[in-house]
Amino acid sequence: MKITLKDGSVKEYSEAKSVYDIALDISEGLARAACCGKVNGKTVDLRTVLDGDCELTICTANDKEGLATIRHTASHVMAEAVKKLFPDAKVTIGPSIENGFYYDFDHAPFSREDLDAIEAEMKKIIKAGAKLERFTLPREEAIRFMEERNEPYKVELIRDLPEDAEISFYDQGGFVDLCAGPHLMSVKGIKAFKLTSSSGAYWRGNSDNAMLQRIYGTAFNKKEELEEYLTFLENIKNRDHNKLGREMELFTTVDVIGQGLPLLMPKGAKIIQTMQRWIEDLEDNEWGYMRTKTPLMAKSDLYKLSGHWDHYLDGMFVLGDPQKDKEVMALRPMTCPFQYFVYKATQHSYRDLPCRYSETSTLFRNEDSGEMHGLTRVRQFTISEGHLIVRPDQMVEEFKNCLALAKYCLQTLGVEEDVTYHLSKWDPENREKYIGEPEVWEETEGNIRRILQELDIEFTEDVGEAAFYGPKVDINTRNVYGKEDTMITIQWDALLAAQYDMYYIDQNGDKVRPYIIHRTSMGCYERTLAWLIEKYEGKFPTWLCPEQVRILPISEKYADYAAKVEKELKKNGILTTTDTRSEKIGFKIREARLAKVPYMLVVGQKEEEEGVVSVRSRFAGDEGTKSLQEFIDQICEEIRTKAIRKTEVTEEGK
Repeated sequence: MKITLKDGSVKEYSEAKSVYDIALDISEGLARAACCGKVNGKTVDLRTVLDGDCELTICTANDKEGLATIRHTASHVMAEAVKKLFPDAKVTIGPSIENGFYYDFDHAPFSREDLDAIEAEMKKIIKAGAKLERFTLPREEAIRFMEERNEPYKVELIRDLPEDAEISFYDQGGFVDLCAGPHLMSVKGIKAFKLTSSSGAYWRGNSDNAMLQRIYGTAFNKKEELEEYLTFLENIKNRDHNKLGREMELFTTVDVIGQGLPLLMPKGAKIIQTMQRWIEDLEDNEWGYMRTKTPLMAKSDLYKLSGHWDHYLDGMFVLGDPQKDKEVMALRPMTCPFQYFVYKATQHSYRDLPCRYSETSTLFRNEDSGEMHGLTRVRQFTISEGHLIVRPDQMVEEFKNCLALAKYCLQTLGVEEDVTYHLSKWDPENREKYIGEPEVWEETEGNIRRILQELDIEFTEDVGEAAFYGPKVDINTRNVYGKEDTMITIQWDALLAAQYDMYYIDQNGDKVRPYIIHRTSMGCYERTLAWLIEKYEGKFPTWLCPEQVRILPISEKYADYAAKVEKELKKNGILTTTDTRSEKIGFKIREARLAKVPYMLVVGQKEEEEGVVSVRSRFAGDEGTKSLQEFIDQICEEIRTKAIRKTEVTEEGK
């Protein structure tokens, strides 16, 4: 057989060989460093035997596949350590993930002290240096094998596998785990690791299942890489909106109110109010939208008509018992059916289209408790929602305009470079999830693909991520921990108009079905606020700040002049406060910096006599003395243009 290596060279063998044996044949050093292999692009275990011509890459810790193999093996070592320390714990699954690994256990919550003890036990296991041996069992024998070990979750996983599946296990010195691999040859290959946190997680992600305890960890090939990553983790914790937003008093949560129902405090509410007014004026005055205001709930009949009752019921809050009550209501998870009836209230001709409806919509979605986090995934949220009713010949242009509006919003917020574009398609293997015929899906997905290509937008295609009625463009970003969230969605809908009997009168007097675009211009306000907190570390652009200027009188003697300055600033719409406390000016400046206020105006005898202000900012430190009018003109221009001043002074320069 001929084995083509990564550098293009070819190795020939007269008999079958494992990936590890081939690595050893190339060099002992490569065999020692090898973690896994890639055969014709597919990641495989080093123990995999090759018996035919193929392309082979030997992966080390310098490759993402090799690092993932180290982390996968570390998760098994962690499971062994947990079983040794907590014999009653039941093991479930333990994969490698982008930045490390996790393993879920059926057990009481783990404390930090527990994690430290597990780490210590893992070090003992690694020092002992057991080799990992792979073996397979027939399905029924595999079930008995795990039943004898009292591991019900593993038994369930095996029962879900096809009867003819190859069921593989790895034995690392007596600890045996069900796993497809790949794994290192020995646990000694784990050089540097750390258990980072623990949290609750539902078995198989379903809230109807048992709540498990997930332990997160990470592993690297070198201690220096691990230390660098742990420092990075510490830094991003300080940017986590869930921590920083509470410290800045932007939002809070209360157990008796409920999970996923955040309370926006005055500062956070002011930021969202600023964004909302901007978006509403932008859509209405510059992009031709008509504003609607529709109910927060509706009868189940509406959602049955739309298809949401059949396709989205688990995600809805239903008011009443469908089996008993004559009339059942539900809080709305989206606005589209409501705006359709706004359209239907008036007969439209082809000249009236497009009809662009927009609404600042409060929506309700029954998220799983394990999925909710801060402001990014909540049960009640507000969204810049809109629906465009268009003629088929207008669809491409209007879809492009929706993309242009979204890009403009991203540019204005300063986050355009942080997003990725996705064409979310249907899954033809899961037909019951969708309505419509395959031909419609192929056509609409093709139209979106061409639009993105024409606009020179890089994108990936995601199967199974479409709405049940049509494909869409999802504009996504990642939070500080690397989790991807959708910020803006633009959907192509060629199907729902028929379900609602929506039509327009064409030039021949005939009734014609319109197309519909479902879109957001900026997305969910709460999620966007979370994004901005993490993006700017709480140091928002001036136009978004809930406090844009803080006046700092040097002493009480200058309180009257400070009040005069505050009055003038507020008269010009500038969000201003005055620190009237009897504290030293240095203390007041430090407090204002910690509050991330863009501008501080220091006023004392000289400023009062000359009618000026001494300006300090988080952008340039001491900006010198300016007339009050000069400062007002400057900051008003910055707010009007929504400028983003990026140059910040160092801590020493402040």
